[in-house]
Amino acid sequence: MIVAARAAALLLACSASALAAPPAATQLSGIRHEYQRLNNCGPVTIGMAMSYWGGRQTQAQIAPKLKDDAFDKNVNFSELKPYAEAQGYVVHQGVGGTLPLLKSLIASGYPVMVETWFVTGSDGGMGHYRLLSGYDDAAGTFRAFDSYLGPKLSLNSAGFDRLWRGYNRSYMVVVPPNRASKLRALLGTAHQGQAMWRGALRTAQAEVRARPDAFGYLNLGAAKLHLGDARGAARAFDAAQNSKPDASLDPTRPASAVGGWPWRTLWYRFEPLEAYLRVGRKTEVQRLTAAVLRDTPGHKEVLDWQRRSR
Repeated sequence: MIVAARAAALLLACSASALAAPPAATQLSGIRHEYQRLNNCGPVTIGMAMSYWGGRQTQAQIAPKLKDDAFDKNVNFSELKPYAEAQGYVVHQGVGGTLPLLKSLIASGYPVMVETWFVTGSDGGMGHYRLLSGYDDAAGTFRAFDSYLGPKLSLNSAGFDRLWRGYNRSYMVVVPPNRASKLRALLGTAHQGQAMWRGALRTAQAEVRARPDAFGYLNLGAAKLHLGDARGAARAFDAAQNSKPDASLDPTRPASAVGGWPWRTLWYRFEPLEAYLRVGRKTEVQRLTAAVLRDTPGHKEVLDWQRRSR
């Protein structure tokens, strides 16, 4: 009975520790910052994530493995994940993340790579990766290593979430194998597999009801697509296309831009093309890919979707 009581107490203590709120502020150290060269935010940011665990790869070594040439504009998580795994790391790739989840991961010693929308005055809106390394609840900020803007960048939490939402709040965590079980335990079942996509669906549905906009409908469509509802996904992507453009996210939007989403959206997000192709709307895929290729000829992923639609 004494042994059982001690075991129960230990289990309770471990559970309480796992569920305990993270501290009000945390900053991880030991990350090597690197500024990116042209279109290299993906290779640089995965290199910075690995550097926390002792990795020494720079964009000079990483980019040639992931990109056809310097003008390859998109290296997505599905390319970055196997690269990190080939270096011996265990990688969790997720969507539908939350600010509390990010804080729990960082407080537990895990930098988090996030994909966000990014707006510059001269170039307008585009996709961008950042490595979150800290947060401060009192200041309402996250800290990030940014390959474009520099190390220890301070991001207003609400403003960051608005831009993170542009990529369905996607994130990636890179850990050595001996930390993998602890990471899985921290994530729990809600942030893995189909449960993760069901959570993303619920969030997108709520956000579309509260404020229907292109990002909300894009996230709704992506969740429906991953849960096997291609027709529902296509309807959501139609709604995203019909949304009113947001100039604050798309300040350099050309007059020829197609759809209500930011005009570079299909440089990085291909779920609309996949959904339309699955439901037999090849003409729509051809129209959308032709519009992208007018702006960025040679985009390899978009060229591939165009070929599939023929």
